[in-house]
Amino acid sequence: MTKRIHITELDARRLTTLIERAPRGDARQQEYLNRLKGEVDRAKIVDEDHLPNGLITMNSVVELEDLSDGEVMTYQLVFPEEADPAEGRISILAPLGTGMLGYKAGDQFSWETPGGKVKMKVRNVSTPPKASEVL
Repeated sequence: MTKRIHITELDARRLTTLIERAPRGDARQQEYLNRLKGEVDRAKIVDEDHLPNGLITMNSVVELEDLSDGEVMTYQLVFPEEADPAEGRISILAPLGTGMLGYKAGDQFSWETPGGKVKMKVRNVSTPPKASEVL
């Protein structure tokens, strides 16, 4: 059974809008959108004030460990227009980006990527300030 993930109300709204408005031309892009929609649909939607500690949300900086080889990598989970892999900013529409959403520090997850299935452990999460704290 797949572990239930948590997504903030704000992220759920923004991701749903992204899914609804995204272009539908390319089959691979459509597959990624469908996988993201599946994650949003299965998630428990929570208020920002009731987030579990260390939860991966949009804009979180995440340290992942590849359990196959022990490699540790750090990414910031961002919307597609902000993605820059060379700078460590991974799109929510990238397979690994979709795969990590909603997990928290200490969790493990497996996800299918173009290079094959990966199994990751979330080592650390730096959560961005709440939307209400930024305003």
